[in-house]
Amino acid sequence: MGQTKRIGILTSGGDCAGLNAAIRAVTHRAIGTYGWEVIGISRATLGLLSRPPEAIPLTLANTYPLLTAGGTILGTTNKGNPFAFPSAEGEFSDRSDEIIQGYHQLGLDAMIGVGGDGSLAILRRLAQQGNLNLVAIPKTIDNDLGSTERSIGFDTAVNIATEALDRLHFTAASHSRVMILEVMGRDAGHIALNAGIAGGADIILIPEIGYTIDGVCQAISQIQAQGRNFAVVVVAEAVCDEGGCQVTQTHAQGQSRLGGIGQYLADAIAQQSQAETRVTVLGHVQRGGIPSPLDRVLATAFGVTAVDLIAEGKYDHMVTWQKRQVVSVPIEDAIAQYRAVDPQDTLVKTALGMGIYLGEQ
Repeated sequence: MGQTKRIGILTSGGDCAGLNAAIRAVTHRAIGTYGWEVIGISRATLGLLSRPPEAIPLTLANTYPLLTAGGTILGTTNKGNPFAFPSAEGEFSDRSDEIIQGYHQLGLDAMIGVGGDGSLAILRRLAQQGNLNLVAIPKTIDNDLGSTERSIGFDTAVNIATEALDRLHFTAASHSRVMILEVMGRDAGHIALNAGIAGGADIILIPEIGYTIDGVCQAISQIQAQGRNFAVVVVAEAVCDEGGCQVTQTHAQGQSRLGGIGQYLADAIAQQSQAETRVTVLGHVQRGGIPSPLDRVLATAFGVTAVDLIAEGKYDHMVTWQKRQVVSVPIEDAIAQYRAVDPQDTLVKTALGMGIYLGEQ
C-alpha cells in the first residue's frame, strides 16, 4: 500500500448536491484501500487561514451517512480571494502564504479540492506557489467546465428545474397564463436547455442564443392558434434583455447579482401580447436537496479516482468524465476550457425539432 499518507479535502465555491457523496468516497477509498488519514478542511481556504486551521478527522463512521445528504458538511465559500483578501477596513492583502502554512500545519501530504473553474484556479495557484500536492474534482451546477462532460451537481439541478416545469404546466393551463421559470446559469444555458426539453417548455432562452420579444410573442401566438390557452417559458438567469444588457439586482451589502430576467420577460410579454404572465425564480433551490442517483454515482467515481491519483503521485490533475469513464487531465487545461452551449449542439437541434422557440437562429 505504500507509506502512510495524511490527505486533506475541501469544498470551495457555490454548494451543490453531491459534494458530500464525494467527501464520503474520498474517505472510504483512502482509509479502506490505502490505510491513510483523511482530514476535512472547513470553509474551504478560510479554514486554512484560521489558527489553528479549522479541520475535522474524517472516518468511515462519520462519512457513512453522507451519500444522500445535500450541501457539504465541510462548509464552503465563494468569497475572500487569498491573493486579494479583504480586510474590515476595506483594504486588500495577499494572504496566500498563510494558507500554504495552514496546509503544512495540518501535516498534509496531499489535498483534494472540489470546486468550479474559479475555485480551482485559485487552488492551483496556491499549489504552484507553495509546492503543494493538489488533485481536483469538478463541481458546478452550470456544467460549464470544458474538459468534463459532467460535473457534480448538474444533474440534480436539472432534475429540480424539470420538476418545477412539470408543476407549472398545470397552473398555467388552469389560468390560461404564460408561466416563466428563471433558472440558474451564470454564463451558460445548460440547465435551461436540458430542463426545458425534459419539462416540455415551449420557449427556452439561453445566453448563447439571441432572441427578440417579437419572436417570443409570435411563438406564444402560434401556440394559441393551435388551440392551447397557455405557454411555459424557461430562461437562464444570464440571458440579457433585448438591449443586450444583463439583468441584475443590487443587494443590501451593495453586491450586484444576476436575477430579474424572468420578470423583465413577463412584463415585456404582457405589454406586447396582452397575455397574463407569472414568474417563478428557482434560485438556490437548484443547489439544495438530496442528490440525484447520477450525481451520487459521479461523485463517488470522482472521489475514488482522485484518491488513486494521489497514490500514483499524479498531482496537478483533475478527474473528468469523458466517454463514459473517469480520466484525468492537467488542472491548467481543465480550467482553461469553458463549455458554453454550442448553437449546433445536438440538444439545440432536438429542441428546434420539437418546435421549441430558442431565439433567432
